[in-house]
Amino acid sequence: MKTIIYIVQKEFRQIFRNKGMLPIIFVLPLLQLIILSNAATFDIENIKFSYVDHDRSSSSRGLVENFEASTYFNILNSFPSHKHAYEAMEKGEVDVILEIPSDFHTQLIREKQVDLGVYINAIDGSKAGVESVYINQIIKNFNRNIAISTTGFNPLQNQKIEVLTVPSFWYNNTLNYKIFMVPGILVLLVTMLTLFLSGMNIVREKEIGTLEQINVTPIKKYQFIIGKLFPFWALGLLIMTIGLLISKIIFAVPMIGSIPLIYLFTTVYLLVILGMGLFISNYTDTQQQAMFIAWFFVVIFILMSGLFTPIESMPDWAQKITLLNPIRYFVEIIRMVMLKGSGFKDIIPQLTIISGYALVMNALAVWSYKKTN
Repeated sequence: MKTIIYIVQKEFRQIFRNKGMLPIIFVLPLLQLIILSNAATFDIENIKFSYVDHDRSSSSRGLVENFEASTYFNILNSFPSHKHAYEAMEKGEVDVILEIPSDFHTQLIREKQVDLGVYINAIDGSKAGVESVYINQIIKNFNRNIAISTTGFNPLQNQKIEVLTVPSFWYNNTLNYKIFMVPGILVLLVTMLTLFLSGMNIVREKEIGTLEQINVTPIKKYQFIIGKLFPFWALGLLIMTIGLLISKIIFAVPMIGSIPLIYLFTTVYLLVILGMGLFISNYTDTQQQAMFIAWFFVVIFILMSGLFTPIESMPDWAQKITLLNPIRYFVEIIRMVMLKGSGFKDIIPQLTIISGYALVMNALAVWSYKKTN
């Protein structure tokens, strides 16, 4: 036990002796949490909107005013023809073009029906889908107002049966995207920090030649590994603590569930990441190699974790692959506990899987480490 303590003390001293690493370990992740949580939004706003009004009537102006009143659209200008509007969209100057026909007002009064041309830049398919919903909603409201004004609809004389829905938003009643994103980004930062540091730690010993000196000492393999990885396990918990404080103080993320339950899962999860870092370091000779390999796996894990895109929307083969992704389970758990107030029984399946993952990953890491290198 004393041997492990000595190794741990040596690692902590080595970490804090490197003044250049301290900002990377403590300052940059917290800045990333604050910046990314404010930048990574699912809200579609400031849509660059333009229109071509061939009619120039009171009805067409009323329709355009409905778009101007919306907080989602940023009305840029009108174009004299479809050709000019199309050229602006090709240059990326506009996102949406509304083309109003020359007989818009006449057809609206006589036929009660008129066709509008709506052109949406759909390079980003998900954004275009949301923009289409916004546009349809504005046009729907415009139609209702026109129907009332042109027919003189009197609600007292013509009773209409309407079914109204009153939605109740659970777990995020303000629909604040930060409440959804902050826990996931915190998981991402804890993962990247501990994986990169643990992956490059032993490789650094190889580069400077101290690993060979340690290998000829009577230090046993398990003592060396525990002493090497424990400091980064503690740093991971420290970063999680600071991140939770920032989530609560700055972003007002609710913490309905048990915080000790989050730490319980984090404790096991960090064993998976540290084992992965040790495994990578055993098969690399330079810190650059270790960083590139770690980054390769982190990118795949992040994109298939459900952090930015729902796993349910992925193809079946991709959903099956995500079952091997440890970040997926941590993202699920931290959102379940913090936002829904889930208890220990609710997270047993994920905790069991991540525990098995930790056992297998660390067994492979210990087996692949050769003290006689």
